[in-house]
Amino acid sequence: MLDSHSMLVVANDTSFIHKPLKCCVPDFKQALRKQGDVPLTSEIVTFTRNYKRFQRLGLNDEQIDRAAKASTYRGFVTALYDEFAAMHKKPIAGEKTPDFVRRIPLLHQLYPQSKFVHIIRDGRDVALSSVEWAGKGIGPSKFELFEQHPVATTAMWWCWQVASGRKDGGALPKGLYHEVRYENLVDEPEEALRGITDFLGIPYESKMARYHEGKASYEPSASAKSAWLPVTKGLRDWQAQMSPRDVQVFEALAGDLLDALGYPRAAAALAGDVAGEVEHCRRWWHSSEARD
Repeated sequence: MLDSHSMLVVANDTSFIHKPLKCCVPDFKQALRKQGDVPLTSEIVTFTRNYKRFQRLGLNDEQIDRAAKASTYRGFVTALYDEFAAMHKKPIAGEKTPDFVRRIPLLHQLYPQSKFVHIIRDGRDVALSSVEWAGKGIGPSKFELFEQHPVATTAMWWCWQVASGRKDGGALPKGLYHEVRYENLVDEPEEALRGITDFLGIPYESKMARYHEGKASYEPSASAKSAWLPVTKGLRDWQAQMSPRDVQVFEALAGDLLDALGYPRAAAALAGDVAGEVEHCRRWWHSSEARD
């Protein structure tokens, strides 16, 4: 939707911005605290160029080389997204890496004027979706617990992601963080999109809600994403599609956040075997060192 705006191009989940710092700069967090930036090195440029998801920006070697003339990492990344925006003949570039919801403090430190749009969806619908698409280390499936306990793992992963974004986003200066409910975006897309464009300081364009025009495919085997469907309600409906046991598991582990967000619970008291699974998964999660 945002990528359909005439002023804004949005990169598709490149997830790279923090990776070169983490992999190439010892104690990068301390360096950023002291200096606010780090010098650009050939090692950082090479790592970035070869990082698999960076390729999603679609930049060629000449564009990357131009960006690499920057003296600092902040300047390098800024130049990369400037190249990306120019390639699409738009003045503003955005990024939609979901895991960046946990990188808000770092991204704000690097880019103090950047704005963050946090889309929040009922976690039970997220669980239905993730059980279908997550795999090979993507999303909650990167945790070994997922193979045996996918719903429980997704519940704790969803809490981690959403709570981190709300906490860190809420700590930003006024005007830099905006929450959007997925359900509102689906029910009233124009209203939700107007709120986002007002937040971003760009005019609303009706074609944002018509992003699918000329792209939609109705092949039976196509996913909603690959089919470029228009805004469609009910693609996930935990009340109709989630087993009572899975609802119990999810709500036992994520109920407090569901309550805080105003999503009503549905489960009754925990069955004995569900309680045992929940406690096992909770202990594993809190002892895990996999989260970074």
